[in-house]
Amino acid sequence: MISPPYLVPGDSIAIIATARKVSEEEMKPAIEILEKAGLTVELGGNIFNKENQYSGSDEERLNDLQWALDDETIKAVIIARGGYGTVRLIDKVDFSLFQKNPKWIIGYSDVTVLHSHINAHFQTATLHATMPINFLKNEEATQSLLNALQGKLNSYSFEPHSLNRNGKAEGVLVGGNLSLLYALAASPSDINTNGKILFIEDLDEYYYHIDRMMINLKRSGKLKDLKGLIVGGMTEMKDNAIPFGKNSEEIILDSVKEYDYPVCFNFPAGHVDRNLAFYLGKKCELNVTNSDSSIVFFEK
Repeated sequence: MISPPYLVPGDSIAIIATARKVSEEEMKPAIEILEKAGLTVELGGNIFNKENQYSGSDEERLNDLQWALDDETIKAVIIARGGYGTVRLIDKVDFSLFQKNPKWIIGYSDVTVLHSHINAHFQTATLHATMPINFLKNEEATQSLLNALQGKLNSYSFEPHSLNRNGKAEGVLVGGNLSLLYALAASPSDINTNGKILFIEDLDEYYYHIDRMMINLKRSGKLKDLKGLIVGGMTEMKDNAIPFGKNSEEIILDSVKEYDYPVCFNFPAGHVDRNLAFYLGKKCELNVTNSDSSIVFFEK
C-alpha cells in the first residue's frame, strides 16, 4: 500500500464539500484550528454554493474535488461534511495526477465513497476522521486527526465489549460506513475484503436494514475471508413496531458466527462525538482480549 506524505507546518490542506451544503460560519472554527496547527487552508471555489441540499451542482462539486486532487501544492483534502452526494461524482473524477502525487483524503460517512474507490483502484491509504463541521464537538477527535496527518498515530487501545470475539490478526484495514459499502457493492468502487480487516459503522438505520446489509456482505463473500472485523458506532438505531429481536451488535455477530477471526465492538469511530481518526489502507494488527482491544498500525 502507498502512504501519502505526512504533513509538516506550512503545508496546504484543502477544504471542499462534495455532499451537503455548508456555510462560512460553520467552517470558521475548523479553519482557525487548522491554521493554529500550522497548516495553510485553501477553500474550494464552490464550497459555499447551494443547490437544494447540496453544496452546489454536481459539476461545481466535481470541479472542487478535481482541483484539490490535481493541485500539487495541496498535501491533504478534507471533506467539509457528509450527507449524500459524493457517489454522484465519483465516476467523473480523474485520479491520474493523484496517482502521481498521492495526498491524504479525509472524512467519514459519505466520504466512504472516496475511501473505497481509492482503496479499490490505487492501493493508497486514506484517513477516516472527523470533518470540519464537527471539529468543535470533541477535542480528542480533532486532535487525533491532526496527529494522524503528522504521522503521530501509531495505536489505539479501547475497552472490551461483552460480544467481542478474542483473537489476534494482521491485515490491511478497509471499510467505512456500512450503508455506503452496501450502496457501492458491484460498482467500480467496491472494495476487496479478502485477507483484510474490515471496519464498519452506521447511523439511523432500522435493525432489519442492518441485517439486510450484513447478509449482502456475507452472500457476496466479503465476510468469509476476513482477518478480523472492527465495529464502530452503531448510532441511533431504530426498531419496528414488531421488534426485530436483535440489536445491531447481535445482528453483526450472528452474520459472522461461522468464521473464526477476531471481532471487536465499540471502537470509538463513526457517527459518535469521540470519532477518533485512523488509517484506511494501512496494515495493522488487531488484538482482542478479555481486558481490552487494540489496533497497532504499521508503516510498511
